[in-house]
Amino acid sequence: MRTDARLRDVLAALGPLADLAAAPGGLDVPVRDIVITEPADAAHPRPAALVLAIGARGDAAEELVRAAGRDGASAIAVKAASSERLRDAAAGAGLALLAVPADARWEQVETVVEAVLGHALALPGPDGGDPHGDLFSLAETIAGLTRGIVSIEDAANHVVAYSRSDDEADELRRLTILTRDCPEQYLSVLREWGVYQRLRGGDEVIEIDEHAELGIRRRLVAGVSAGRRLLGSIWVQEGSAPLVEQSAEVLRGAARLAALLDGRVPAGTAAGHVGIPPDTPVTVVAVDPRATDAGERSDRALRTAHIVEIVSVYAAAYRRQALVTELTGRVYLLLPDDGGGPSAVRWTQGLVTALRQNLDTPVQAAVAGPAPHLRHVPAVRRNADRALHVLARLPSRTVASFDDLRASVVLDEVMALLAGNPHLHDPALDVLIEHDRAHDTRLAESLRLYLDAFGDVARAAALLHVHPNTLRHRIRRAVALTGLDLADPDQRLVAMLQLRTAASGAHDAAPT
Repeated sequence: MRTDARLRDVLAALGPLADLAAAPGGLDVPVRDIVITEPADAAHPRPAALVLAIGARGDAAEELVRAAGRDGASAIAVKAASSERLRDAAAGAGLALLAVPADARWEQVETVVEAVLGHALALPGPDGGDPHGDLFSLAETIAGLTRGIVSIEDAANHVVAYSRSDDEADELRRLTILTRDCPEQYLSVLREWGVYQRLRGGDEVIEIDEHAELGIRRRLVAGVSAGRRLLGSIWVQEGSAPLVEQSAEVLRGAARLAALLDGRVPAGTAAGHVGIPPDTPVTVVAVDPRATDAGERSDRALRTAHIVEIVSVYAAAYRRQALVTELTGRVYLLLPDDGGGPSAVRWTQGLVTALRQNLDTPVQAAVAGPAPHLRHVPAVRRNADRALHVLARLPSRTVASFDDLRASVVLDEVMALLAGNPHLHDPALDVLIEHDRAHDTRLAESLRLYLDAFGDVARAAALLHVHPNTLRHRIRRAVALTGLDLADPDQRLVAMLQLRTAASGAHDAAPT
Protein backbone atom coordinates (compact mmCIF):
# COMPACT_ATOMS: atom_id res chain seq x y z
CA MET A 1 0.00 0.00 0.00
CA ARG A 2 1.12 3.59 -0.55
CA THR A 3 3.21 5.10 2.21
CA ASP A 4 2.97 8.83 2.80
CA ALA A 5 6.10 10.95 2.93
CA ARG A 6 6.69 12.59 6.31
CA LEU A 7 7.82 16.09 7.15
CA ARG A 8 11.13 14.72 8.40
CA ASP A 9 11.72 13.11 4.95
CA VAL A 10 11.08 16.44 3.25
CA LEU A 11 13.42 18.32 5.57
CA ALA A 12 16.16 15.74 5.15
CA ALA A 13 15.91 16.00 1.37
CA LEU A 14 15.82 19.82 1.32
CA GLY A 15 18.95 20.13 3.45
CA PRO A 16 20.27 23.72 3.19
CA LEU A 17 17.24 24.78 1.13
CA ALA A 18 15.06 25.02 4.25
CA ASP A 19 15.31 25.32 8.03
CA LEU A 20 12.57 24.28 10.43
CA ALA A 21 11.16 27.36 12.14
CA ALA A 22 8.13 25.76 13.80
CA ALA A 23 6.64 22.27 14.00
CA PRO A 24 3.59 22.23 16.30
CA GLY A 25 2.60 18.77 15.04
CA GLY A 26 6.06 17.23 15.16
CA LEU A 27 8.11 15.84 12.30
CA ASP A 28 5.99 12.80 11.52
CA VAL A 29 3.05 14.65 9.99
CA PRO A 30 2.31 13.37 6.47
CA VAL A 31 3.09 15.36 3.32
CA ARG A 32 1.07 14.14 0.34
CA ASP A 33 1.08 17.10 -2.04
CA ILE A 34 2.92 20.29 -2.98
CA VAL A 35 1.01 23.50 -3.74
CA ILE A 36 2.30 26.86 -4.95
CA THR A 37 0.37 29.90 -3.73
CA GLU A 38 0.70 33.69 -3.87
CA PRO A 39 -0.93 36.48 -1.84
CA ALA A 40 -3.68 37.02 -4.43
CA ASP A 41 -4.12 33.31 -5.09
CA ALA A 42 -7.45 31.70 -4.24
CA ALA A 43 -6.00 28.17 -4.41
CA HIS A 44 -7.06 25.81 -1.65
CA PRO A 45 -4.43 23.12 -1.03
CA ARG A 46 -5.54 19.58 -0.33
CA PRO A 47 -5.04 18.26 3.21
CA ALA A 48 -1.48 17.33 4.19
CA ALA A 49 0.08 19.56 1.51
CA LEU A 50 3.32 21.50 1.69
CA VAL A 51 2.56 25.05 0.56
CA LEU A 52 5.23 27.16 -1.15
CA ALA A 53 4.43 30.81 -0.37
CA ILE A 54 5.82 32.49 -3.46
CA GLY A 55 5.74 36.27 -3.65
CA ALA A 56 5.35 36.95 0.07
CA ARG A 57 8.33 37.13 2.41
CA GLY A 58 8.51 37.25 6.17
CA ASP A 59 5.53 38.71 8.00
CA ALA A 60 3.84 39.52 4.67
CA ALA A 61 3.08 35.81 4.40
CA GLU A 62 1.11 35.72 7.67
CA GLU A 63 -2.31 35.52 6.00
CA LEU A 64 -1.07 32.76 3.68
CA VAL A 65 0.05 30.84 6.77
CA ARG A 66 -3.35 31.16 8.40
CA ALA A 67 -5.15 30.23 5.17
CA ALA A 68 -2.96 27.15 4.70
CA GLY A 69 -3.77 26.06 8.25
CA ARG A 70 -7.51 26.44 7.63
CA ASP A 71 -7.18 24.27 4.50
CA GLY A 72 -5.48 21.47 6.42
CA ALA A 73 -1.97 21.83 5.03
CA SER A 74 0.86 20.13 6.90
CA ALA A 75 3.52 22.80 6.33
CA ILE A 76 4.30 26.06 4.60
CA ALA A 77 7.63 27.26 3.22
CA VAL A 78 8.32 31.00 3.38
CA LYS A 79 11.39 33.07 2.54
CA ALA A 80 12.82 35.17 5.39
CA ALA A 81 10.55 33.36 7.87
CA SER A 82 12.49 34.15 11.03
CA SER A 83 10.19 36.47 12.96
CA GLU A 84 8.46 35.49 16.19
CA ARG A 85 5.21 36.79 14.74
CA LEU A 86 5.30 34.36 11.82
CA ARG A 87 6.26 31.43 14.06
CA ASP A 88 3.32 32.24 16.32
CA ALA A 89 1.00 32.38 13.31
CA ALA A 90 2.20 28.93 12.20
CA ALA A 91 1.77 27.50 15.68
CA GLY A 92 -1.71 28.97 15.89
CA ALA A 93 -2.59 27.53 12.48
CA GLY A 94 -1.27 24.11 13.49
CA LEU A 95 1.20 23.68 10.66
CA ALA A 96 4.97 23.52 10.34
CA LEU A 97 6.89 26.57 9.13
CA LEU A 98 9.91 26.10 6.87
CA ALA A 99 12.28 29.02 6.44
CA VAL A 100 13.75 29.15 2.93
CA PRO A 101 16.92 31.22 2.31
CA ALA A 102 16.30 34.45 0.44
CA ASP A 103 18.64 33.45 -2.41
CA ALA A 104 17.16 29.97 -2.90
CA ARG A 105 15.19 29.25 -6.06
CA TRP A 106 11.64 28.04 -5.62
CA GLU A 107 12.12 25.70 -8.59
CA GLN A 108 14.85 23.89 -6.65
CA VAL A 109 12.62 23.50 -3.61
CA GLU A 110 9.74 22.23 -5.75
CA THR A 111 11.91 19.68 -7.57
CA VAL A 112 13.36 18.26 -4.35
CA VAL A 113 9.96 17.93 -2.67
CA GLU A 114 8.46 16.37 -5.80
CA ALA A 115 11.25 13.80 -5.70
CA VAL A 116 10.34 12.91 -2.12
CA LEU A 117 6.66 12.65 -2.99
CA GLY A 118 7.54 10.64 -6.09
CA HIS A 119 9.32 8.18 -3.80
CA ALA A 120 6.20 7.85 -1.67
CA LEU A 121 3.90 7.34 -4.64
CA ALA A 122 6.10 5.47 -7.06
CA LEU A 123 4.83 1.92 -6.77
CA PRO A 124 1.55 0.65 -5.34
CA GLY A 125 1.76 -1.92 -2.59
CA PRO A 126 0.83 -5.58 -3.04
CA ASP A 127 -2.78 -4.89 -2.13
CA GLY A 128 -3.04 -2.09 -4.71
CA GLY A 129 -2.00 -4.02 -7.79
CA ASP A 130 -4.57 -4.34 -10.54
CA PRO A 131 -3.98 -7.48 -12.66
CA HIS A 132 -5.00 -5.42 -15.68
CA GLY A 133 -3.17 -2.26 -14.63
CA ASP A 134 -0.06 -0.55 -15.90
CA LEU A 135 2.52 -2.48 -13.85
CA PHE A 136 1.15 -5.89 -14.76
CA SER A 137 0.92 -4.79 -18.38
CA LEU A 138 4.51 -3.55 -18.22
CA ALA A 139 5.65 -6.88 -16.73
CA GLU A 140 4.00 -8.78 -19.59
CA THR A 141 5.62 -6.49 -22.16
CA ILE A 142 9.10 -6.95 -20.67
CA ALA A 143 8.52 -10.71 -20.63
CA GLY A 144 7.53 -10.68 -24.29
CA LEU A 145 10.52 -8.60 -25.35
CA THR A 146 13.11 -10.52 -23.31
CA ARG A 147 11.51 -14.00 -23.47
CA GLY A 148 11.97 -14.12 -19.73
CA ILE A 149 9.82 -14.27 -16.59
CA VAL A 150 9.29 -10.90 -14.93
CA SER A 151 8.44 -9.61 -11.48
CA ILE A 152 8.33 -6.02 -10.23
CA GLU A 153 9.05 -5.25 -6.57
CA ASP A 154 8.78 -2.11 -4.47
CA ALA A 155 11.55 -0.72 -2.28
CA ALA A 156 10.57 -3.09 0.56
CA ASN A 157 10.96 -6.13 -1.76
CA HIS A 158 7.20 -6.74 -1.94
CA VAL A 159 6.00 -8.05 -5.30
CA VAL A 160 3.59 -5.54 -6.89
CA ALA A 161 3.28 -7.04 -10.39
CA TYR A 162 4.50 -10.01 -12.39
CA SER A 163 4.19 -11.70 -15.76
CA ARG A 164 2.61 -15.09 -16.37
CA SER A 165 4.92 -18.07 -15.89
CA ASP A 166 4.90 -21.86 -16.11
CA ASP A 167 7.12 -24.68 -14.93
CA GLU A 168 10.16 -22.73 -16.14
CA ALA A 169 10.00 -20.56 -13.02
CA ASP A 170 12.77 -21.31 -10.53
CA GLU A 171 12.40 -21.79 -6.78
CA LEU A 172 13.12 -18.14 -5.99
CA ARG A 173 10.43 -17.01 -8.44
CA ARG A 174 7.84 -19.51 -7.15
CA LEU A 175 8.33 -18.58 -3.50
CA THR A 176 8.39 -14.85 -4.26
CA ILE A 177 5.09 -14.94 -6.16
CA LEU A 178 3.49 -17.27 -3.61
CA THR A 179 4.27 -15.05 -0.62
CA ARG A 180 4.42 -11.71 -2.50
CA ASP A 181 7.79 -11.15 -0.76
CA CYS A 182 11.33 -12.14 -1.53
CA PRO A 183 12.09 -14.90 1.06
CA GLU A 184 14.59 -13.83 3.70
CA GLN A 185 17.01 -16.66 2.90
CA TYR A 186 17.32 -15.32 -0.64
CA LEU A 187 17.39 -11.67 0.45
CA SER A 188 20.42 -12.36 2.64
CA VAL A 189 22.23 -14.02 -0.26
CA LEU A 190 21.42 -11.16 -2.63
CA ARG A 191 22.64 -8.64 -0.04
CA GLU A 192 25.81 -10.65 0.44
CA TRP A 193 26.42 -10.53 -3.31
CA GLY A 194 26.01 -6.75 -3.21
CA VAL A 195 22.98 -6.71 -5.54
CA TYR A 196 20.96 -4.12 -3.62
CA GLN A 197 23.97 -1.89 -3.06
CA ARG A 198 24.60 -1.88 -6.81
CA LEU A 199 20.90 -1.20 -7.53
CA ARG A 200 21.15 2.00 -5.51
CA GLY A 201 24.19 3.05 -7.49
CA GLY A 202 22.41 4.22 -10.64
CA ASP A 203 21.40 2.94 -14.05
CA GLU A 204 23.14 -0.44 -13.97
CA VAL A 205 21.47 -3.64 -15.16
CA ILE A 206 22.86 -6.38 -12.94
CA GLU A 207 23.32 -9.94 -14.14
CA ILE A 208 23.02 -12.75 -11.60
CA ASP A 209 24.46 -16.07 -12.75
CA GLU A 210 22.65 -19.37 -12.30
CA HIS A 211 23.13 -21.08 -8.93
CA ALA A 212 21.48 -24.46 -9.22
CA GLU A 213 22.36 -25.35 -5.63
CA LEU A 214 20.21 -22.41 -4.46
CA GLY A 215 17.38 -22.91 -6.94
CA ILE A 216 18.29 -19.72 -8.81
CA ARG A 217 18.42 -19.50 -12.59
CA ARG A 218 20.18 -16.71 -14.45
CA ARG A 219 18.37 -13.40 -14.15
CA LEU A 220 18.76 -9.67 -14.78
CA VAL A 221 17.64 -6.90 -12.43
CA ALA A 222 17.39 -3.12 -12.76
CA GLY A 223 16.45 -0.53 -10.16
CA VAL A 224 13.56 1.91 -10.56
CA SER A 225 14.73 5.16 -9.03
CA ALA A 226 13.77 8.78 -8.44
CA GLY A 227 17.04 10.63 -8.22
CA ARG A 228 19.10 8.68 -5.68
CA ARG A 229 16.06 7.04 -4.09
CA LEU A 230 15.41 3.42 -4.97
CA LEU A 231 11.68 3.02 -5.60
CA GLY A 232 11.75 -0.64 -6.53
CA SER A 233 13.24 -3.14 -8.94
CA ILE A 234 12.40 -5.15 -12.05
CA TRP A 235 13.60 -8.76 -12.28
CA VAL A 236 13.79 -10.93 -15.41
CA GLN A 237 14.44 -14.64 -14.91
CA GLU A 238 15.74 -16.76 -17.76
CA GLY A 239 13.55 -19.75 -18.62
CA SER A 240 14.40 -22.78 -20.75
CA ALA A 241 15.42 -20.50 -23.63
CA PRO A 242 18.14 -17.82 -23.29
CA LEU A 243 17.11 -14.21 -22.79
CA VAL A 244 17.28 -12.18 -26.00
CA GLU A 245 20.45 -10.23 -26.66
CA GLN A 246 18.76 -6.84 -26.10
CA SER A 247 17.29 -7.81 -22.70
CA ALA A 248 19.51 -5.47 -20.71
CA GLU A 249 18.46 -2.49 -22.84
CA VAL A 250 14.81 -3.50 -22.59
CA LEU A 251 15.10 -3.67 -18.82
CA ARG A 252 16.95 -0.37 -18.58
CA GLY A 253 14.32 1.36 -20.70
CA ALA A 254 11.44 -0.14 -18.72
CA ALA A 255 12.95 1.04 -15.45
CA ARG A 256 13.44 4.54 -16.82
CA LEU A 257 10.02 5.00 -18.39
CA ALA A 258 7.41 3.23 -16.28
CA ALA A 259 6.88 6.01 -13.74
CA LEU A 260 7.29 8.99 -16.11
CA LEU A 261 4.25 8.30 -18.31
CA ASP A 262 2.13 7.67 -15.24
CA GLY A 263 3.07 11.06 -13.78
CA ARG A 264 4.49 9.51 -10.62
CA VAL A 265 8.14 10.58 -10.83
CA PRO A 266 8.79 14.34 -11.00
CA ALA A 267 9.91 15.69 -14.35
CA GLY A 268 13.25 16.96 -13.08
CA THR A 269 14.16 13.50 -11.82
CA ALA A 270 12.92 11.74 -14.95
CA ALA A 271 14.94 14.10 -17.12
CA GLY A 272 18.09 12.92 -15.41
CA HIS A 273 17.22 9.32 -16.27
CA VAL A 274 16.46 9.84 -19.95
CA GLY A 275 19.25 12.30 -20.62
CA ILE A 276 17.25 15.33 -21.76
CA PRO A 277 16.72 18.66 -19.98
CA PRO A 278 13.30 18.89 -18.29
CA ASP A 279 12.34 21.93 -20.38
CA THR A 280 12.88 20.09 -23.68
CA PRO A 281 9.63 20.08 -25.70
CA VAL A 282 8.37 16.50 -26.02
CA THR A 283 5.77 15.14 -28.43
CA VAL A 284 3.72 12.14 -27.28
CA VAL A 285 2.56 9.52 -29.77
CA ALA A 286 0.00 6.92 -28.67
CA VAL A 287 -0.32 3.77 -30.78
CA ASP A 288 -3.33 1.46 -30.40
CA PRO A 289 -3.24 -1.99 -32.05
CA ARG A 290 -7.07 -1.93 -32.45
CA ALA A 291 -7.28 -5.73 -32.15
CA THR A 292 -10.20 -7.07 -34.17
CA ASP A 293 -10.61 -10.39 -32.41
CA ALA A 294 -11.00 -11.67 -28.88
CA GLY A 295 -7.89 -13.83 -29.01
CA GLU A 296 -6.17 -15.34 -26.05
CA ARG A 297 -4.36 -13.04 -23.65
CA SER A 298 -1.04 -14.58 -24.66
CA ASP A 299 -1.70 -13.70 -28.30
CA ARG A 300 -2.47 -10.09 -27.40
CA ALA A 301 0.67 -9.85 -25.28
CA LEU A 302 2.83 -11.21 -28.09
CA ARG A 303 1.23 -8.88 -30.63
CA THR A 304 1.84 -5.87 -28.37
CA ALA A 305 5.42 -6.96 -27.73
CA HIS A 306 5.96 -7.17 -31.49
CA ILE A 307 4.56 -3.66 -31.89
CA VAL A 308 6.95 -2.37 -29.21
CA GLU A 309 9.90 -3.93 -31.05
CA ILE A 310 8.93 -2.35 -34.37
CA VAL A 311 8.18 1.03 -32.79
CA SER A 312 11.50 1.00 -30.93
CA VAL A 313 13.47 0.47 -34.14
CA TYR A 314 11.61 3.22 -35.99
CA ALA A 315 11.76 5.63 -33.04
CA ALA A 316 15.50 5.19 -32.58
CA ALA A 317 16.06 6.15 -36.20
CA TYR A 318 13.83 9.22 -35.87
CA ARG A 319 15.06 10.60 -32.55
CA ARG A 320 18.17 9.35 -30.81
CA GLN A 321 16.58 9.96 -27.40
CA ALA A 322 13.12 8.69 -28.32
CA LEU A 323 11.50 6.72 -25.51
CA VAL A 324 9.07 3.82 -25.93
CA THR A 325 6.90 2.03 -23.38
CA GLU A 326 3.69 0.01 -23.23
CA LEU A 327 0.85 0.67 -20.84
CA THR A 328 -2.53 -1.08 -20.72
CA GLY A 329 -2.28 -2.40 -24.26
CA ARG A 330 -1.15 0.83 -25.93
CA VAL A 331 2.35 1.81 -26.97
CA TYR A 332 3.55 5.33 -26.14
CA LEU A 333 6.47 7.24 -27.58
CA LEU A 334 8.13 10.34 -26.17
CA LEU A 335 9.85 12.22 -28.97
CA PRO A 336 12.17 15.06 -27.88
CA ASP A 337 11.65 17.91 -30.32
CA ASP A 338 14.99 18.90 -31.85
CA GLY A 339 13.37 21.11 -34.48
CA GLY A 340 14.59 19.00 -37.38
CA GLY A 341 13.44 16.12 -39.54
CA PRO A 342 9.92 15.39 -40.75
CA SER A 343 6.92 16.38 -38.72
CA ALA A 344 5.84 13.97 -35.99
CA VAL A 345 2.50 13.38 -37.72
CA ARG A 346 4.13 12.54 -41.06
CA TRP A 347 6.67 10.27 -39.39
CA THR A 348 3.93 8.54 -37.38
CA GLN A 349 2.03 7.88 -40.61
CA GLY A 350 5.02 5.97 -41.94
CA LEU A 351 5.31 4.06 -38.66
CA VAL A 352 1.65 3.01 -38.72
CA THR A 353 1.96 1.93 -42.35
CA ALA A 354 4.86 -0.33 -41.38
CA LEU A 355 2.91 -1.74 -38.44
CA ARG A 356 -0.12 -2.50 -40.59
CA GLN A 357 2.08 -4.23 -43.15
CA ASN A 358 3.70 -6.43 -40.49
CA LEU A 359 0.67 -7.13 -38.28
CA ASP A 360 -2.82 -8.35 -38.95
CA THR A 361 -4.45 -5.55 -36.98
CA PRO A 362 -5.81 -2.08 -37.95
CA VAL A 363 -3.32 0.02 -35.97
CA GLN A 364 -4.18 3.68 -35.33
CA ALA A 365 -2.06 6.39 -33.72
CA ALA A 366 -2.58 9.85 -32.26
CA VAL A 367 0.00 12.62 -31.88
CA ALA A 368 -0.24 15.20 -29.08
CA GLY A 369 1.92 18.03 -27.88
CA PRO A 370 4.57 19.03 -27.77
CA ALA A 371 4.66 19.20 -23.99
CA PRO A 372 6.73 22.31 -23.17
CA HIS A 373 8.19 20.61 -20.08
CA LEU A 374 8.53 16.98 -19.01
CA ARG A 375 6.15 17.55 -16.11
CA HIS A 376 3.40 18.15 -18.69
CA VAL A 377 3.86 14.73 -20.32
CA PRO A 378 1.04 12.99 -18.37
CA ALA A 379 -1.47 15.66 -19.45
CA VAL A 380 -0.33 15.48 -23.07
CA ARG A 381 -0.56 11.69 -22.93
CA ARG A 382 -4.21 12.03 -21.87
CA ASN A 383 -4.80 14.27 -24.91
CA ALA A 384 -3.35 11.55 -27.14
CA ASP A 385 -5.70 9.02 -25.51
CA ARG A 386 -8.67 11.34 -26.14
CA ALA A 387 -7.70 11.65 -29.79
CA LEU A 388 -7.45 7.85 -30.09
CA HIS A 389 -10.98 7.61 -28.68
CA VAL A 390 -12.23 9.81 -31.52
CA LEU A 391 -10.17 7.91 -34.12
CA ALA A 392 -11.91 4.67 -33.11
CA ARG A 393 -15.02 6.06 -34.82
CA LEU A 394 -13.02 6.84 -37.97
CA PRO A 395 -11.58 3.50 -39.14
CA SER A 396 -10.53 4.95 -42.50
CA ARG A 397 -8.08 7.32 -40.76
CA THR A 398 -4.88 5.82 -39.45
CA VAL A 399 -3.16 8.84 -37.85
CA ALA A 400 -4.33 12.20 -36.54
CA SER A 401 -3.06 14.88 -34.22
CA PHE A 402 -4.92 16.06 -31.15
CA ASP A 403 -5.14 19.52 -32.74
CA ASP A 404 -6.84 18.04 -35.83
CA LEU A 405 -9.46 16.35 -33.64
CA ARG A 406 -9.76 19.00 -30.93
CA ALA A 407 -13.35 19.93 -31.85
CA SER A 408 -14.43 16.28 -31.73
CA VAL A 409 -12.63 15.76 -28.42
CA VAL A 410 -14.33 18.79 -26.90
CA LEU A 411 -17.68 17.59 -28.21
CA ASP A 412 -17.08 14.13 -26.71
CA GLU A 413 -16.44 15.65 -23.30
CA VAL A 414 -19.51 17.90 -23.51
CA MET A 415 -21.58 14.85 -24.43
CA ALA A 416 -20.06 12.93 -21.52
CA LEU A 417 -21.12 15.77 -19.22
CA LEU A 418 -24.67 15.61 -20.57
CA ALA A 419 -24.78 11.82 -20.34
CA GLY A 420 -23.71 11.88 -16.71
CA ASN A 421 -26.05 14.69 -15.65
CA PRO A 422 -29.68 13.98 -16.60
CA HIS A 423 -30.77 17.17 -14.86
CA LEU A 424 -29.16 19.09 -17.75
CA HIS A 425 -31.45 17.40 -20.29
CA ASP A 426 -34.40 19.05 -21.97
CA PRO A 427 -37.17 16.65 -20.89
CA ALA A 428 -39.09 17.28 -24.11
CA LEU A 429 -36.25 15.69 -26.10
CA ASP A 430 -36.26 12.68 -23.78
CA VAL A 431 -39.97 12.37 -24.52
CA LEU A 432 -39.16 12.38 -28.25
CA ILE A 433 -36.63 9.59 -27.81
CA GLU A 434 -39.08 7.52 -25.77
CA HIS A 435 -41.76 8.11 -28.44
CA ASP A 436 -39.43 6.59 -31.05
CA ARG A 437 -38.83 3.55 -28.87
CA ALA A 438 -42.53 3.05 -28.18
CA HIS A 439 -43.75 3.58 -31.75
CA ASP A 440 -40.74 2.39 -33.77
CA THR A 441 -40.35 5.81 -35.41
CA ARG A 442 -37.21 7.77 -36.34
CA LEU A 443 -38.14 11.30 -35.31
CA ALA A 444 -35.14 11.89 -33.03
CA GLU A 445 -32.66 10.62 -35.63
CA SER A 446 -34.32 12.70 -38.34
CA LEU A 447 -34.20 15.85 -36.20
CA ARG A 448 -30.55 15.21 -35.28
CA LEU A 449 -29.42 14.82 -38.90
CA TYR A 450 -31.52 17.82 -39.96
CA LEU A 451 -29.78 19.95 -37.32
CA ASP A 452 -26.36 18.54 -38.24
CA ALA A 453 -27.07 19.55 -41.86
CA PHE A 454 -27.91 23.14 -40.82
CA GLY A 455 -31.48 22.69 -42.01
CA ASP A 456 -30.46 21.39 -45.47
CA VAL A 457 -33.47 19.13 -46.09
CA ALA A 458 -32.08 17.51 -49.24
CA ARG A 459 -28.79 16.58 -47.58
CA ALA A 460 -30.39 15.18 -44.41
CA ALA A 461 -33.01 13.27 -46.42
CA ALA A 462 -30.25 11.66 -48.49
CA LEU A 463 -28.49 10.50 -45.32
CA LEU A 464 -31.77 8.97 -44.12
CA HIS A 465 -32.60 7.52 -47.56
CA VAL A 466 -36.05 9.14 -47.51
CA HIS A 467 -37.87 11.68 -49.68
CA PRO A 468 -37.40 15.34 -48.62
CA ASN A 469 -41.14 15.62 -48.02
CA THR A 470 -40.95 12.66 -45.63
CA LEU A 471 -38.22 14.42 -43.69
CA ARG A 472 -40.23 17.66 -43.56
CA HIS A 473 -43.17 15.72 -42.16
CA ARG A 474 -40.95 14.12 -39.49
CA ILE A 475 -39.51 17.49 -38.46
CA ARG A 476 -43.01 18.97 -38.09
CA ARG A 477 -44.04 16.01 -35.90
CA ALA A 478 -40.87 16.32 -33.79
CA VAL A 479 -41.50 20.04 -33.24
CA ALA A 480 -45.12 19.35 -32.32
CA LEU A 481 -44.10 16.71 -29.74
CA THR A 482 -41.29 18.72 -28.16
CA GLY A 483 -42.37 22.33 -28.54
CA LEU A 484 -38.87 23.04 -29.87
CA ASP A 485 -38.40 26.48 -31.44
CA LEU A 486 -36.06 25.88 -34.37
CA ALA A 487 -35.66 29.64 -34.82
CA ASP A 488 -33.92 29.84 -31.41
CA PRO A 489 -30.16 29.09 -31.83
CA ASP A 490 -29.76 28.07 -28.17
CA GLN A 491 -32.56 25.52 -28.43
CA ARG A 492 -31.10 24.18 -31.66
CA LEU A 493 -27.65 23.73 -30.07
CA VAL A 494 -29.01 22.02 -26.94
CA ALA A 495 -31.16 19.72 -29.07
CA MET A 496 -28.23 18.82 -31.31
CA LEU A 497 -25.97 17.97 -28.33
CA GLN A 498 -28.60 16.01 -26.42
CA LEU A 499 -29.66 13.99 -29.47
CA ARG A 500 -26.04 13.21 -30.31
CA THR A 501 -25.45 12.08 -26.74
CA ALA A 502 -28.43 9.77 -26.87
CA ALA A 503 -27.30 8.35 -30.21
CA SER A 504 -23.73 7.65 -29.06
CA GLY A 505 -24.56 6.16 -25.64
CA ALA A 506 -23.24 7.29 -22.26
CA HIS A 507 -20.55 4.59 -22.17
CA ASP A 508 -18.93 5.89 -25.35
CA ALA A 509 -17.82 9.19 -23.77
CA ALA A 510 -14.16 10.12 -24.15
CA PRO A 511 -11.75 9.24 -21.33
CA THR A 512 -10.73 12.02 -19.01
